[in-house]
Amino acid sequence: MVSSGACYWRHCLSWFDTNCWHNVVVPSYISRSVAGSYDNEAVAIFALIFTFYLYVKTLNTGSLFYATLNALSYFYMVCSWGGYTFIINLIPMHVLLCIVTGRYSSRLYIAYAPLVSLQVVLGTLLAALVPVVGFNAVMTSEHFASFLVFIILHVVALVYYIKGLLTPRLFKVAMTFVVTVGLAVCFAVAAILIALVASSPTKGWSGRSLSLLDPTYASKYIPIIASVSEHQPPTWPSYFMDINVLAFLIPAGIISCFLPLSDASSFLVLYLVTSVYFSGVMVRLMLVLAPAACILSGIALSEAFGVLTRSMKFQRPISDDGSSTAHDGSFDTPANSEPVSKEKPSKKNRKKNKGSEGSPPVNPRTEEKLLVLPCGPSAVGIMLLIILSGFYVVHCVWAAAEAYSAPSIVLTSRSHDGLHVFDDFREAYGWLRHNTDVDDKVASWWDYGYQTTAMANRTVIVDNNTWNNTHIATVGTAMASPEKAAWEILNSLDVKYVFVVFGGLIGYSSDDINKFLWMVRIGGGVFPHIKEADYLRDGNYRVDAHGTPTMLNSLMYKLCYYRFVETDGKGFDRVRRYEIGKKHFKLTHFEEVFTTHHWMVRIYKLKPQKNRVRGKLKLKSSSKTSSRHKTSGKKRPW
Repeated sequence: MVSSGACYWRHCLSWFDTNCWHNVVVPSYISRSVAGSYDNEAVAIFALIFTFYLYVKTLNTGSLFYATLNALSYFYMVCSWGGYTFIINLIPMHVLLCIVTGRYSSRLYIAYAPLVSLQVVLGTLLAALVPVVGFNAVMTSEHFASFLVFIILHVVALVYYIKGLLTPRLFKVAMTFVVTVGLAVCFAVAAILIALVASSPTKGWSGRSLSLLDPTYASKYIPIIASVSEHQPPTWPSYFMDINVLAFLIPAGIISCFLPLSDASSFLVLYLVTSVYFSGVMVRLMLVLAPAACILSGIALSEAFGVLTRSMKFQRPISDDGSSTAHDGSFDTPANSEPVSKEKPSKKNRKKNKGSEGSPPVNPRTEEKLLVLPCGPSAVGIMLLIILSGFYVVHCVWAAAEAYSAPSIVLTSRSHDGLHVFDDFREAYGWLRHNTDVDDKVASWWDYGYQTTAMANRTVIVDNNTWNNTHIATVGTAMASPEKAAWEILNSLDVKYVFVVFGGLIGYSSDDINKFLWMVRIGGGVFPHIKEADYLRDGNYRVDAHGTPTMLNSLMYKLCYYRFVETDGKGFDRVRRYEIGKKHFKLTHFEEVFTTHHWMVRIYKLKPQKNRVRGKLKLKSSSKTSSRHKTSGKKRPW
């Protein structure tokens, strides 16, 4: 007979295999781990899952060895990604939840205490060697929850320890004393923390953390963070794209976690709830939701396959005379039934048998069979689950091949006449590399900084790693200013070439016109004369005939739509889906030097400042003096 422990571990292994299979092919994780898009999150997600695994392992075993490994894995996560703050806040939340619900145990203490203590003693000292982290582990509000729960955990542990030593009467007295002292310590620590962060305008929280807790914070105060496409809230199709059918299996996994509820299963549910919230704030954090979705979907599939396969296993084919022609394998064999019938019942069992003589005895195997499904529906259910898994694999392979494996600088689209390739970015970077001097500086929006540096080998003003917000605001102000003012700003930065990304001809929606309002907001955050309201007509952003004069005279508008009317005679923008407002105009301070095949990248050169001609100056001065004599009798308006 198979033991219950072996069945448990076999169930765990089947769930683990299903979870690993889901996590390997889930599109949300593939987006950060394929060639051409490999990022540090690919390493960090492994560290995240491994830290959670060791924490759950410690909860189940109470081993100090796994607790130490958990602390070291947490430090590995700190070194790999800034999302380590999710770990150091989620685990304290679970510990506090277990304490409040009365599930405190020594295993919980062993699982959490080494994590925080080693983090303070060892983790902080090692993290201080990393310039990005430094001593933020003890100076920012993101880490204060771990220390507060650490104190609460020790107070609860002390209470349970005293309870085992004292009588109930003395325990009440000691309990009052411990609670009083514990509350006093907690209030003192809270007061110290409040005093430390009171001087900070953000109360010790970083801008990214505040943008997660308050989704409107970044758009109000830090537009540079809100302008990143990865920091926008996701749409419902994004969930279907990244986790696909796992979204329908998650509810079944949650139900399985409550049957029965344990410390480990409650942690999984808490992990899912928090990751769903954060993924709803930033589409980038779908990466954190993916492991939780895979784990709970793996539990759901494991439970479903277990019920359906057990249902088919317990079916007995019945002969014509009503007797069974097969047995249930090794569970009810005659060899096993003979020794059981020869055993003499004990006195306790005799009393139970006497009390239950009126009702027929129920075999445990019979009770288990009552919970199974018929053979036909079970087979259909297994086939449907296999087909569902097959569709999931097909979707993941398609997402990896089409959406996440293509290089970001080469765009493709499919239509009725086949596949179209748009190689305008490489075309533009190649022109810059071969037709400009090595010392020339190139200005563009910061999205294209890395690509320009790597592929064109030219110096840029701002790129993806620009920490100085003033530099980015300066470029945004130049794009939002009139042509002459923009020329003066760019010339002061020693810029020789400017390029913009324009998608109005082919329908590329991620162009600079759609990003322009973020340039205005970022520039207005540093330079108050740039106001977003000046670029909106009745609250709407338009570049057609109803666009504001400030918008139609901005440098961004002119660089994108210069000579655009020559393409079709009307100037119809396929992204905005209307004709542009200002069609015929000339550039005074900029010169078009190159436009790619599909008009996606347009490169302009700053014209040099005109030399002053002395004769023209004399002519102008003589004309001014004559006009002064004529208007000497009139009152000057200024």
